[in-house]
Amino acid sequence: MSQRKPKPASRRKPLIGRNPFEAAARTDDASRAAAPTPKDTPKTAATRKPAPPAKESKSSTRKASQKRTTPAPRTQPPRRDAASPPVTAPQERPVAPPLEPAPAPAVASAEPTGVDASPADVVERRDEAAPEPAASLGSEDDAGRAEAPSARTGGAFEVARELLSADYYVRQLGRLGMRNRSEDVDEFGYDPKFDERLRGLWDGLYAGYFRVRCEGVENVPARGRALVVANHSGALPYDAMMLKTALRREHPEQRLLRWLIEDHVFHMPFAGPWLNRLGAVRACQENAERMLRNDALVAVFPEGHKGQGRLHRERYELQRFGRGGFIRLCLRTGAPIVPCAIVGAEDGMPLLHRAERLGSLFGVPFVPVTPTFPWLGPLGLLPAPTRWTIAFGAPIELAPHGPADADDDALVGRLAERVRSAIQDMLHRAVGARRSVWFG
Repeated sequence: MSQRKPKPASRRKPLIGRNPFEAAARTDDASRAAAPTPKDTPKTAATRKPAPPAKESKSSTRKASQKRTTPAPRTQPPRRDAASPPVTAPQERPVAPPLEPAPAPAVASAEPTGVDASPADVVERRDEAAPEPAASLGSEDDAGRAEAPSARTGGAFEVARELLSADYYVRQLGRLGMRNRSEDVDEFGYDPKFDERLRGLWDGLYAGYFRVRCEGVENVPARGRALVVANHSGALPYDAMMLKTALRREHPEQRLLRWLIEDHVFHMPFAGPWLNRLGAVRACQENAERMLRNDALVAVFPEGHKGQGRLHRERYELQRFGRGGFIRLCLRTGAPIVPCAIVGAEDGMPLLHRAERLGSLFGVPFVPVTPTFPWLGPLGLLPAPTRWTIAFGAPIELAPHGPADADDDALVGRLAERVRSAIQDMLHRAVGARRSVWFG
């Protein structure tokens, strides 16, 4: 009887009574042994290449392996929003053993160039590339701390330049001149409450310091329009304030005097607002005509700054009265002319020199050089306590002439010279009648 060969283990049927776990382990070992290696694993349908022929030379095999192992160039994926998930390509199974990826080129990019970048990496790289905001949206303290040092330094330079500029102090003087302005200001800028507050100052200068003697105040009309024409004496316009104070103190009706000032005085940062609030009005034909038609008492100084710039050796010698604008004004409005002579102001502040070039820097015709100014500083702007005399002459009526004669230049010139001669005679009489410059 011949012996039979045993069948293969794979064909044997499990016997009853054997260990089931041992049989399962053997089955797993057999399946792993029969499974193909990664080299023989077929590719996916999307990336599968045709299989090489069975018989190839060694050189062709080497070239094929190099082609298989060389990574394909990666293309830049399209830009996408950080919130959207990245688009990944389908993973292919490598034919050759996996190689280490080549280092990426050092190119600055706001987005990842790889296909397997996670959304967290995309957001992180976008945050690194985005510029930092200028200021945070937190509290004010955080915003102050976020301010750049250059900005703070620039602000400090701006403040220093502002404090060192002359315009800053000019503006401050202008604001000082307009402090405590009342609501009772008229159309020309006169502030009665401000004038009342400074009344004691002008009364002290009038009666105690200059000791003004007023003559002929009865020649000033008690009511109605009138034009007071006076000489401009002294380097500074103290004569206008003393003339106003004399009419308020000595006149029976205590008439308010308004006077015209030139543009350069009106635009001065401190003196201009002060004088305007005290009753001064910018000199022009329109303003003067409106005030006279309202029956106001107006004073003019036809010499202008030429009278103020008269040297001490030329004192009390009147200059030419311009083109006779005040005569045209009286002809149009029918106002009488009251000549006025002021003596003593030129002796209290004798003018030695006119610094015209220095005055052009400050916007004035000249800077006065006197025995006290600029040697004593601001104290030198106060005149010496000489005795003053203010004399009012008889009114000069222009009734025979009408408004149509205001266009006659020859007539206007003759009337202006007549008024100038009347004021010059009054000056000579007042200067000759006084015994002393200090005591009158």
